[in-house]
Order: sequence, then C-alpha cells, then structure tokens
Amino acid sequence: MNITFDTSPQGSEAWLAARKGRITGSRFRDALDRTAKGAMTAKANLYALDTARERFGGSAAPVFVNAAMRTGTEQEPIARAEYEAETGAVVLEAGFAHTDDGRFGCSVDGLVGTDGMVEIKTMVSSDTLFTALVDGDHSAYMDQINGSLWLLDRKWCDLILWAPDLPLGRMQITRVERDEAAIARLSSALLEFDALVERHFARLSAAVARAI
Repeated sequence: MNITFDTSPQGSEAWLAARKGRITGSRFRDALDRTAKGAMTAKANLYALDTARERFGGSAAPVFVNAAMRTGTEQEPIARAEYEAETGAVVLEAGFAHTDDGRFGCSVDGLVGTDGMVEIKTMVSSDTLFTALVDGDHSAYMDQINGSLWLLDRKWCDLILWAPDLPLGRMQITRVERDEAAIARLSSALLEFDALVERHFARLSAAVARAI
C-alpha cells in the first residue's frame, strides 16, 4: 500500500478532509465489532453507512468531543516528551497517515526510528486506569495498534499509559511486538468491512441517480 502523511493540525478543516471517507485507526474497533455469534453489530453497520456517505461526498454526524478527549489531546505532547526523556528515543510526530486509495488511515502519536511507533493513552477515567494500568488489560487498544502496524509496516509499538495526576508511576510503557497472525486476521476483517462500505456506497449512488 502507498501511504501519504498529512501533517495538518489535528481538528483542522484540512485534517478532517484527509480523514473523510476513510476507515480510521481510532474506529477500527468499531468496524470489527461483532456479536457473540459473529454478526456485525449495529455500531459497526452504522459506521459503514457513515463512511459510505462520506465517500459519496456527504458528511456524517459530527463526533462529539468530550472533556476526556480534550484532556487526552492536551496531555499527548507532555507524555511524548516524558517518554523521550525516559527512553532516550526521538519521537517524530506523524500526522494522519492514509492509503492513497482513500480506504484507510491512522493517526499514530509518533514514529520512532524506522521500525517503531508510540500510542499514547491518557488515563482520564478511573475505570480506564484500573482496567489498563492496574489489571493490564490492553484489549481496547489492540485493534488500533495492530491496524497501524499493518498500515505503516512497523515492527513494534510502545503503548504509553499516561496518568499525569499520579505522584508516582504516572507512565507505564508496554512494548507491543508485531504479530503477523493477528495482523492478518485484522487486515482481512478490515478489507471485508471496506467491501461493505463500498456496497453501501453503490446503493447510495443508485438511489441518488434515480432521484436526479
């Protein structure tokens, strides 16, 4: 896949335009959401409908930015700087990376050398803090991480759990190595989801053609 990096400021009109119609890393988990019997959930299908609408040139309902999301955005550069100080690594901001075919994209929180990347998660809620940092359950982040490793062809990701309010141990770093089997399963499922988006796109195109 050919990848282009868009360095427009996060949240800007150019940044939003670059993401439009693409299945993005922060929504990979939604795209792969399935019931216990393997059927696509309502959340996944709605995301497919929204993405098809955007590919046609429309605009899906805006995503509400809550206080936790704003805090995460504000804390990201602080966590990145502390990671650099602790590890000695140089982290390059990557912007929004997307495939040139308009299908997929991801906004990783930084690139390290030629092989690595970082993903920063600020522990705003206590539930997230205890689930991810205390219990070590990182499952909520794995689709995003594996998807980004797939798109960017990277070998590892340092998952940074950042709890700036804690007086001690406010940063926990977990190295996630590239897992080819997991990436193969994820990429296959994402390509299947993209095919559904294209079917919705075709239905919308046909309906608009009839209305003209």
